[in-house]
Amino acid sequence: MTAVTTGVQERQEHIDFLDMRRRIRAIFIGSVGNLVEWYDFYAYAAFALYFAAAFFPSADPVVQQLNAAVLFAAGFLVRPLGGWLFGYLADHHGRRGALMLSVGLMCFGSLMIAVMPTYASIGIYAPVVLALARILQGLSLGGEYGTSATYLTEMADERHRGFYSSFQYVTLIGGQICALLVLLVLQKVFLTADEIRAWGWRIPFFIGALLAIIALVMRRTLDETEAFAAARTVARRTSSLRALMNHPREVLLVVGLTAGGTAAFYTYTTYMQKFLKLSVGLTDDQTTLVTLSALVFGIVLQPIYGAISDRIGRKWLLIAFGVTGVLFTIPLLTTLQNAKGPFAAFLLIAAAWMIVSGYTSINAVVKAELFPTNIRAIGVGLPYALTVSIFGGTADSVALWFKSLGHEAWFYYYLTGMIGISLLVYVFMRDTKADSAMHRHE
Repeated sequence: MTAVTTGVQERQEHIDFLDMRRRIRAIFIGSVGNLVEWYDFYAYAAFALYFAAAFFPSADPVVQQLNAAVLFAAGFLVRPLGGWLFGYLADHHGRRGALMLSVGLMCFGSLMIAVMPTYASIGIYAPVVLALARILQGLSLGGEYGTSATYLTEMADERHRGFYSSFQYVTLIGGQICALLVLLVLQKVFLTADEIRAWGWRIPFFIGALLAIIALVMRRTLDETEAFAAARTVARRTSSLRALMNHPREVLLVVGLTAGGTAAFYTYTTYMQKFLKLSVGLTDDQTTLVTLSALVFGIVLQPIYGAISDRIGRKWLLIAFGVTGVLFTIPLLTTLQNAKGPFAAFLLIAAAWMIVSGYTSINAVVKAELFPTNIRAIGVGLPYALTVSIFGGTADSVALWFKSLGHEAWFYYYLTGMIGISLLVYVFMRDTKADSAMHRHE
C-alpha cells in the first residue's frame, strides 16, 4: 500500500513539475516577445537626442526635442485603437494569435524608421512618414500590453501570480535597457557622436526589426491558456465593447489606478534622459550611464515587489506608491535638477524607482484580476491604453512645454497631482488578490 501511495505521489509530482515547466516556458517566451516590442518602441526615445535634427530642423535643441516628443506621444494616441483591436482578437480568437500579430506589426514599424529618408531628402514628408511608423508601433504596443498582461497572468499559478506577472514590467524596462545598451555600445565602441547623428541612429531600428522576427517565430510555439480554452466553451458571442460596458466600475478603476502610475513611470524613464541632459546638465555619456543604471535598479525591484504583493495583497502596495509619490515627488525632482554629478543623480532616480515600483510591479495583475476571462484582454488593454495615451505618452511633451515656458517646476506639481488622484482610487478599491475575477466567465 505504501509503495502504491509513493508511486502515485511520484507521478503527481512529475505531472506538477511538467506543468510548472510548461508555465515557466510560456511566461519566458511571452516575456521575451514583450521585451522586443518595448525595445522597438523605446529605441525612438533613446535615440531622439541624435535623430531629431534630421526630421525637425531648428536652431533650438529644446524645440527639436519637443517636436520629437510630440511624435512619441502620437504613438500613444493610437494605442487605445490597438488595445481594442488586439483585445478583441485575443478574447475571441486566442491570446497566441494576437501576440504574434502585435510583434509582427512592430517589426514593420521599426523597419520603416530604419530606412526612412530625412528632412533634407524629402522635406516635410520625412516627419509625416515618421509619424506613420510611430502610429503602427503604437497600434502594436496598444495590443501588446493587454494581451501579454492577460497571457502572463493566466499562465501563472494562483499563489505566485503577482511575482510572475511582474515580469511584464521586467521585460518592459528590459526593452528600454536594451535600447540604451545599443546606444552606449555605439557611443563607446563603434561610432562618434557625429556619426550617430548622421546615420548611426538607424542601426537600433534594424536590430529591432530583426529581434521582432525572432520573437514572432518563438511565439508560434506558445500554448494557449487554459482559462481562454475554458471560457471559449461557455462564453456567449457578443460585442467586446458591449460586454465591457457591463463593467463600468472596473473600467473606471483601470483608468484611475493607471493615471498617476503611468505619468510617474514615463517621467522616470523616457523623459528622464532628456531631463538629465537639458536640465541637470550631464554629458551625453553621463546621461546614458545614469539612465541605464537606474533602469537596471528598477528592473531588479519588479519581481521583489511582485512577490511581496502575493503575501500582503495588491492594494497596500499601491497605497504605498500613492502616499510616497505624493510626499516625495516634488522634493526628489527639485533636488535632482540641482544634482552635483552623475552619482548623485543616480541615487535620486533609484529612490524614485523604489516609489514607482509599487505601481509598475503589479499593475498588470491587478487589472487582469478585475475582469472575467472572455473580456479580460480588452478590459485590461483598452482603458489602460486610453489612460496611458492621455497621461503617460504626454509626460515628455508636458514637461518640455513647461520648460519652454520657463516654469519647469510646474511639471513637478502636475505629476504629484496625478499620483494623488490615483491614491484616492487605491484607498477605495478592493484588493484584487483576495477578490479576483480570474476564474469567472460570462
